[in-house]
Amino acid sequence: MPSLINLIEEDRQQQGGEKRSETAGRWQQDSMQKMLTIISNVLRGSASRNAASMVVSSRSYADFTPEATFDIKKVDLHRLEEGPPLTATLTREEGLKYYRTMQTIRRMELKADQLYKQKIIRGFCHLYDGQEACAVGIEGGITLSDHLITAYRAHGYTLTRGGTVREIMAELTGRRGGIAKGKGGSMHMYTKNFYGGNGIVGAQVPLGAGVALACKYLGNDQLCVSLYGDGAANQGQIFETYNMSSLWKLPIIFICENNQYGMGTSVERSSASTEYYKRGDYIPGLRVDGMDVLCVREATKFAADHCRSGKGPILMELQTYRYHGHSMSDPGVSYRTREEIQEVRSKSDPISMLKDRMLSNNMASIEELKEIDIAVRKEIEDAAQFATTDPEPPLDDLCSHIFATDQPFDVRGATPWTKLTSTS
Repeated sequence: MPSLINLIEEDRQQQGGEKRSETAGRWQQDSMQKMLTIISNVLRGSASRNAASMVVSSRSYADFTPEATFDIKKVDLHRLEEGPPLTATLTREEGLKYYRTMQTIRRMELKADQLYKQKIIRGFCHLYDGQEACAVGIEGGITLSDHLITAYRAHGYTLTRGGTVREIMAELTGRRGGIAKGKGGSMHMYTKNFYGGNGIVGAQVPLGAGVALACKYLGNDQLCVSLYGDGAANQGQIFETYNMSSLWKLPIIFICENNQYGMGTSVERSSASTEYYKRGDYIPGLRVDGMDVLCVREATKFAADHCRSGKGPILMELQTYRYHGHSMSDPGVSYRTREEIQEVRSKSDPISMLKDRMLSNNMASIEELKEIDIAVRKEIEDAAQFATTDPEPPLDDLCSHIFATDQPFDVRGATPWTKLTSTS
């Protein structure tokens, strides 16, 4: 039989085991409780984020202001008794569209700057960042059935006239998928009712008058917007075009995009009169804040109504600013200071102006605009990837799209009288 001492020892060990089991059980219970608390907190945080997301989503349909009216800067007039209104109504849908288009132009031009510095884009390249409100505002005041022709700073207009970022970027890199099949480059892009992209200073203005003459001849109630810069404003052919257009009462809107510098020369040093909207003399004129998309849109609507009513041409001067130099070969800071550029960016940036209006009037949320920014960046990156991998056009395509009919012709070159074919 076991001794009393052995029985006492067995009882003590049994009690110790029970205590250890009880301690282990409490530890497991505490650990489980902590784990459940963590999971609960995570779920609550996720629910809060989802709820916030749902709030933003629901606000986009219920709580946002669908339409707002804004005061805009008064337009200076020449030979006009009345001008555009002093207020502009903007719908939420229009605001988001304008914001996305201007951001796309801005990001596209910054990507072009990067590709040019990497020597992927070659040759002439004139960037449009800073002037986005001009292209977007003009397009908001006319229709895609109207016609437009501009100078060599044409990337933004190619987009607003219906081109895609992918086509524009591929054209800049000279690839087959470009909007001009890789043979036009930066200065020569075209879409339906958009005639470029012209490299000769001022030469597009009389061409625009020819398009307007066709509109009048056909009686289709369409018009032509003919754009040029302050650097081209002293060209003789522009004044000749004013005269012809006024005599024939052509439905044409002459628009001088005054970005303050013709190449590296300020307007004060190049023009005896810097009131470009009065240069038409006998043609009515408007001077407009070209950094405000709503100002540009309302002025363009006014000008379009003038032309369609049979009153003949009208002239608009858009006071704007380019952030880059004249072209990629111009650093843009030898004739103006970095402080000047930064001041315009901080006080008059067209994208920031529209963004502030929409946010302050509850027409959009910061999160929504950020989502647009992210989508735009992705679109630009995808387009840049395509523009650097798409093949260049083959030599057989060199003479395509020259003639309206398919016909062979001889070209004298390194190999005399090479026979090439034009395919249209």
